[in-house]
Amino acid sequence: MGNYIVSPATQETSNGLYRASIAVQRSQSKGAYCRVFNFDCEFVSREAARVYAITQGWLETGSANAQTC
Repeated sequence: MGNYIVSPATQETSNGLYRASIAVQRSQSKGAYCRVFNFDCEFVSREAARVYAITQGWLETGSANAQTC
C-alpha cells in the first residue's frame, strides 16, 4: 500500500469470537512511525476479522488526511 506496511492480526476472544487489529508502519527518512489499531467489533470467523482489519488498514493508509504521531 504505497509507503506503508499494513499488518493485519486476529485474536480469539474468551467467548469463541474473533477481534481484529492492524499495525500500520511507515519508514521514511523524515519520520518513521508505527500505529496499532484495535477494533471493538467481534466476528464469528477468523477470516471475517482478517478481512475487516485489511479493509480498515486500506482505508487508513489511503486517507488524504492521515495523521502522523
